[in-house]
Amino acid sequence: MSGLINYTSCGVLWLGLVVKSPDLLRHRRDPYLWSICAVLGLAGLCFFLGAPPTVGAINRLGGVPNLAAPLTYAAITGYCAASQVLVVHWRGGPRVHRTARRWILAYAGVVLGIAVTFALGDAPVERRTDLDTYYATTPFIAQMIVLYLVAHLTAVTVTTASSLRWARRVRGGLRVGLVLLGTGSLCGAGYSVAKLVAVGARWTGRDWSVLGTTVSPVTAGIGALLTVVGVFHAGGAPGGGTAG
Repeated sequence: MSGLINYTSCGVLWLGLVVKSPDLLRHRRDPYLWSICAVLGLAGLCFFLGAPPTVGAINRLGGVPNLAAPLTYAAITGYCAASQVLVVHWRGGPRVHRTARRWILAYAGVVLGIAVTFALGDAPVERRTDLDTYYATTPFIAQMIVLYLVAHLTAVTVTTASSLRWARRVRGGLRVGLVLLGTGSLCGAGYSVAKLVAVGARWTGRDWSVLGTTVSPVTAGIGALLTVVGVFHAGGAPGGGTAG
């Protein structure tokens, strides 16, 4: 059962990517389609990298204990950036490209911060499922953990609010898709909230690691399924839909 939720979620997301790829090949210059495919591809990569068997393989091949952690966190941060860019293109407007670049640069800074804090920290004991709580009090590693979790929570919160707010103003397939996407993002928020609570508990001497090892993967998996369905329901042109 180890990694089953991760690999199943990854498979669902990458299946969605495969289905969407022909549209991208026909419209290679469409930044909206690139954003959709990036969301699906990076979300699947997050689940794949985070699966315990994958974590073990990366650590073993890289020869660095817990090397899989910053790689997974970087993928999650990339997914966050792609989600924000997708929302920006959905909204439309005269400053789409400028706003999208700002989100990309902001999350590129987060990736850099993850790399720097991991390099400065010391995590010699391999942890495949509970690294967040195990190293929650370790200098620099703790900062890395909080950095990626806050970045993820920010992204899914913005996506949830934007999707549900816009859903009130449209109808049809776009509305259904936006509601599903918003709900999926809300479930995704459960991932980072559960881990942040577990980390906070570790700071006070409590062991709530089950939140990070059990609750987080389930909420993330449900969120991934809803996100895929939502993307396909709302997969029309950006800014589309009928006002309600």
